[in-house]
Amino acid sequence: MFTTLIDANTLSQHLGDPKWVILDCRHDLMNPDFGRNSFAEGHIQNAQFANIDTDLSGPKVGADGVFRGRHPLPERTALIEALRSWGINDDSQVVAYDAHGGMFAARLWWLLRWVGHGAVAVLDGGLASWNAAGLPLVTPSAARARGNLADKPSLVRTVSVGDLVENLEGKRLQVIDARANDRFRGENETIDPVGGHIPGARNRFFKDNLQADGRLKDAATLKQELSEIVGAPEKAVMQCGSGVTACHNLLALEVAGLTGAALYPGSWSEWCADSTRPVATGPA
Repeated sequence: MFTTLIDANTLSQHLGDPKWVILDCRHDLMNPDFGRNSFAEGHIQNAQFANIDTDLSGPKVGADGVFRGRHPLPERTALIEALRSWGINDDSQVVAYDAHGGMFAARLWWLLRWVGHGAVAVLDGGLASWNAAGLPLVTPSAARARGNLADKPSLVRTVSVGDLVENLEGKRLQVIDARANDRFRGENETIDPVGGHIPGARNRFFKDNLQADGRLKDAATLKQELSEIVGAPEKAVMQCGSGVTACHNLLALEVAGLTGAALYPGSWSEWCADSTRPVATGPA
């Protein structure tokens, strides 16, 4: 069972295995059609397309009319339905990939763990590593029988915006922001309406988890680097702009053996939507 990463050559040996489900998570925040169009142009054999905006996220505004962030968690029942529609069973090995160093595939990795399915891994290095290994892409779409994945106890934790408002005084939790350094400082903000970060947060740009070739750094290096920022993982909360790239930091923590950190799903996009919440700028 692969639970964090898988390399391209190993994945290539299981393309015909009926127990393996491969999901293409390519996406572009500025071009919503990029992922599906790229999938149509060529994808790993038997892969299916998972849309970050629709399949892996829920409505931006809740039933109470409150903005929940740009990529809030999907309703649990809706997510289970999507996962079953891709043919995922309780004994399936799921592999997620993208073309962005795992920044979107990690979201699917985390969501499957959220519904209690541990046999899920991210293709290390994504399509770049697949291409570098000389492995082919195909254009025909795969069709699979409906799966029977059950909703099981979650393997991960979340915190709410209310938890983090309370934390402003108690400082029990260490918030780690996965956005680029300039956005964390409140500079060059082009996605959210307010620049800055949650007071007290530290910055770990998710791309700092990667080597030059787009694969994750080795476990020892990640442990050394992340320990200096995160502290005790069970008291750490990962966030980003909308709860997507924060999952990349959670994946890196898992690879490093630093387990137990939580996700703040609404992240900065939810936090900054309420002007009563304080905003910090500049370095941590």
